[in-house]
Amino acid sequence: MLLLPATTVLAGEAAIEPTDNGTDVLQDTTVDADSRSSETSAEAEKLVEAVPAHEHLVPLADAVTTAEESQAAPLQLLGKDIMPGTAHRLSWSATELFEGVPVSTPVLAVNGALPGPTLCLTAAVHGDELNGIEIVRRVLHEIAPSKLSGAVIGIPIVNVQGFRRGSRYLPDRRDLNRYFPGNPNGSAAARIAYSLFNDLIAHCDALVDLHTGSFERSNLPQIRADLRNPDVVTLTQGFGSMVVLHSKPTVGTLRHAATLAGIPAVTVEAGGPSQLELAEVKHGVKGIETLLSTLGMVRKKRFWGDPEPVYYKSSWVRADNGGILLADVSLGSTVRKGDLLGTITDPMSNQRSELFSPYSGRIIGLARNQVVMPGFAAFHVGIQADDVIAEAKALGAAQKPGTGGYVDGMSE
Repeated sequence: MLLLPATTVLAGEAAIEPTDNGTDVLQDTTVDADSRSSETSAEAEKLVEAVPAHEHLVPLADAVTTAEESQAAPLQLLGKDIMPGTAHRLSWSATELFEGVPVSTPVLAVNGALPGPTLCLTAAVHGDELNGIEIVRRVLHEIAPSKLSGAVIGIPIVNVQGFRRGSRYLPDRRDLNRYFPGNPNGSAAARIAYSLFNDLIAHCDALVDLHTGSFERSNLPQIRADLRNPDVVTLTQGFGSMVVLHSKPTVGTLRHAATLAGIPAVTVEAGGPSQLELAEVKHGVKGIETLLSTLGMVRKKRFWGDPEPVYYKSSWVRADNGGILLADVSLGSTVRKGDLLGTITDPMSNQRSELFSPYSGRIIGLARNQVVMPGFAAFHVGIQADDVIAEAKALGAAQKPGTGGYVDGMSE
């Protein structure tokens, strides 16, 4: 049986499995045609198998305690031996520019003086998501190798080509986070994914993949996690005061490939793209530092507030009209069914329409004030327990809330 925090709230994303590569198939789906190009789906390309390389003989929560009986060993990474008690900056190069010039990105690695698991932090898999870059930098440079049990590997900028262009995508418009674990003989995206996965991710025992919202949308700091996996639950419980959204990882994402390879993984969503938001950065740093403490990898004990709710269902509220979107709620706001979320005003006719919440719950994601088209996903509502139960009864649902898949084309 899966044990969740005492404050768990039964809420989560509608169980939607897209069959049309991004078309909006049901009202509650978060797959949006504007979030992917026709060339970004892993389904269009044969990917290699994510061969399970990690067989956890002990639960992740007990990894440090069990490892204390052994000696710390060198960390072998990118052809280098990183000795216990040291930190190094390495360079990972996955591909070349069209001119044939190699493209490399830094890898920060800290190998603790004491034995323990290896935690991997990745950021900027989408090149315009900046908050994760700063989170990784702050976390890695605050770790004292002499006091660390295990190792921490940080890749601040995975998609360096997209980062240089200020773009979510690779230069050929492919979404890198739809091509893991990759293919050494495939497209540019598949080759980069294969290199990252085999050269770096395969060396880790757990993964935290850092993201933000996309297309001028912002997310309340939250953890996306498949709560059917006990080691993944250990990760979510270790973050302290951060919202958890149960979600089955989409095929092709880094989180999905890592999980198949026996590496428990979660996605942390915090803030929006193209900006450095210090409040969200601090929230993410505090969460990861709390995780390191909870896992026993650092001795400094952190107690960070009460656990936030776990949502098993959520829904995006979409614009019915085009125009200027102005929000009447903010991230983290609690809403009741029928509450006003925002307005959309036609700049020519001055006609105004209103968006109301179809559920009681909490705003865990929203679009920044902007001009929108009809169908634009504007407000993401984490749905509280009573609405989930009522909806399940009304539909005569045979499966429990949260047992289906979760797809979010606007972020992860």
